[in-house]
This record gives sequence, structure tokens and C-alpha cells, in this order.
Amino acid sequence: APESLMQALEDLDYLAALDNDGNLSEFGIIMSEFPLDPQLSKSLLASCEFECVDEMLTIAAMVTAPSCFLHAPPGTEEIARSRWRRLSHPAGDHCTLINVFNAFRAATASPTQPGNREQWCCEYFLSCSALSMAEMIRAELVEIMKRIELPISEPDFGSEANLLSIKKALLSGYFMDIARDVDGSGNYLMLTHKQVAQLHPFSSYCNTRRIPEWVLFHEFSISEGNSIRVVSEISPHLFAELVPQYYFSNLPPSESKDILQEVINHLAPASATKEEQK
Repeated sequence: APESLMQALEDLDYLAALDNDGNLSEFGIIMSEFPLDPQLSKSLLASCEFECVDEMLTIAAMVTAPSCFLHAPPGTEEIARSRWRRLSHPAGDHCTLINVFNAFRAATASPTQPGNREQWCCEYFLSCSALSMAEMIRAELVEIMKRIELPISEPDFGSEANLLSIKKALLSGYFMDIARDVDGSGNYLMLTHKQVAQLHPFSSYCNTRRIPEWVLFHEFSISEGNSIRVVSEISPHLFAELVPQYYFSNLPPSESKDILQEVINHLAPASATKEEQK
């Protein structure tokens, strides 16, 4: 549909993937080397700047592969939640996916005993095939990074600086997928089209029963009860620091936008020149 095509072009423009003539920019050409959604490609490239490439490669592989979380059989739901809690990360679902991937690799390190993979995944109510696919996708992404000579930073997962870098890299690509809990009960209003959604039951926040106010999400699903999947908490200040101003100015009016505008005004005093704002 023409409307969908125009929306797609607009999104690519926000991601700096197009030049002034509507052709792929130099940045867009590099983005197109990856068999990923444009937002994910942008986040992966941004991770080179923020030096968290190793972690973003894992996130990209995990969100591209099918969901690794399995629906627990009736009567075992609480057991599944307790096992998932062991792997959850307080920074949100993206970091939880890194924990899951690293634990899967560590628990199944012996290539001579492939049965360990199935056994470990069964114990944690996880899909072995999905995690194995994530392994293959990650290896492919690493090869692409090497082929086009992009730097791959050393793993540093868990440090405060690394967690902040991961959120910055994610925001560089997913600033269009931000939602705010408007009533303190988990009803998230999306900034772009004012849809209301709830956290997906597989979210680590559902296991810890913590409801962050501002979140970045990977996917919005109408078919799964208007839910947002793979979410991580962000701060309005971080959003204001990284969001393109021309995208923000096109957002529909809302209380959330007003709050963010106050933050932006605080970060960029009125004395700033137009060139600095641009």
C-alpha cells in the first residue's frame, strides 16, 4: 500500500539511511549489508561507536531468531517463572536475552554431548532449536562485521558503563518504539500512534513484578493481546539525548511528549544556537 511505503521511507529517513535525494546514504548502504530490520541494523552499527558490539550481536541474534521462551504445560507455570527468574537481568529483557544466550552456551559447551542442550533447555522451559538458530545467526553477523571491516569490541557485559552503552545503542535504532506507563498499572501508551499496550507475559518485568515508567520495545503485537515484546527500561534524559530532533517534532501531542520536551529544554538551554540544535 502507498501509505505503508511512505511510512517505510519516512522511518529510513529518521534512521539516517537516506540522503536528500531519497537514495541510500553511505550509512544506509552499510546498514543494508545486514539481513536485519533497519532499526536493528542501526543499533548494531551504533554499538561500534558505544563499544558494546559483542553484546549487541547477541541481542540482534536473539530477537531475530524465534522466541526462546516456551509456554509451560498446565500446572508448571510457576516452576517456569522461577527458572526464568534465575536468568533475568534487572536492566530489562534485552540484557535478559544475553543472560539466556550466555547460559545456554555455558551449559552446552561440550560438543560431544549434544543431549546436554536439550536437557538444559527442557529444565529451563526454553526452545533448544530457537537458541541454536540464534547461535547460527550471531556467527553470520560476526562474519559480515569482519567482511566489511567493522570493529568488534571485547565483551564487557555486566558493568555499569556497558549496560548504559547497550541502552544507547538500542535507542539509536529504536527511538521510534518508546512507550510510557501512563497510570502506574502497566498500561503503556506508545509515543508514535497512541496505542495502549501491556507487557508481554514472557517479559522479565512480569516475573519480577516491577513496572518501569519509560520503556523501549522491540515489537508490538496486536495478535497477542496488544502487547509489547522485548522491553527495557530507559530514562527520558537518555531518550532526549539521542533522539533526532526532527523526529521528535513530528510526534503527535501527548503528556509524554510534554514531559520529554521539558527534559530537552533543560538539556539544550535557550541560548544554544540553531546550528547546535540541528
